[in-house]
Amino acid sequence: MGPLPRTLELFYDVLSPYSWLCFEVLCRYQKIWNIKLQLQPTLIAGIMKDSGSLSAMRFLTAVKMENPEMLEKVSRELWMRVWSRDQDISEPQSILAAAEKAGLSAEQAQGLLEMISTAEVKKKLKEVTEVACKYGAFGLPVTVAHVDGQTHMLFGSDRMELLAYLLGKFEFLQPWIPAPLRLYQLTRRKGSEQNILGTSNRKPWIVSAAQGQMAWEVPPPPPMEEKEAFWLPGKPPWANLFCQLT
Repeated sequence: MGPLPRTLELFYDVLSPYSWLCFEVLCRYQKIWNIKLQLQPTLIAGIMKDSGSLSAMRFLTAVKMENPEMLEKVSRELWMRVWSRDQDISEPQSILAAAEKAGLSAEQAQGLLEMISTAEVKKKLKEVTEVACKYGAFGLPVTVAHVDGQTHMLFGSDRMELLAYLLGKFEFLQPWIPAPLRLYQLTRRKGSEQNILGTSNRKPWIVSAAQGQMAWEVPPPPPMEEKEAFWLPGKPPWANLFCQLT
């Protein structure tokens, strides 16, 4: 029997692209790191004013309450709509379309949509947002790690190395760096003449050192479920990161 998983809470809003980054990394690593990942849909407007995601986040709260096994997929689909396809996520029909594309039936999606105006859903979303604020959140995403009886709050999507350190896990593969830069970094790190074979496109790469014939192999991330552009036209250089994380 392996060690018991530690718990990570991810407080996120689909209006935050940085929450998407953090979401994909933690979903990818939850089995590798043996962590129990608790997704906490949070209203960024409760922390930062003038957000337009109230209906979407209430819908995700309802999903968590009624169909928690679908929360990851529905969250991802809402991110895809707003940050990849430049589509609306505030209107009821937009939310229904995202829910059905994620795998919910039309009847399930409609039932959940009707829940977003109930006092129970409103109260739950407010409570989760207040919990995030009590942890010290001043924006999203926020990851709260419960490790060895201690609680650690990490803000932002660029704290994965710190999180790996807290968990005692060092198999942090990082987002794929373009192959030439990655191989150059490895050459500098090893400090010796090497015969390097490398490739990107989510395939394993191997570095063989001339001295000792050492070989390093990094496993690829899981295959993509959906092959499409993950950003708006005119993607920034790092946008392809999403293609490697899902």
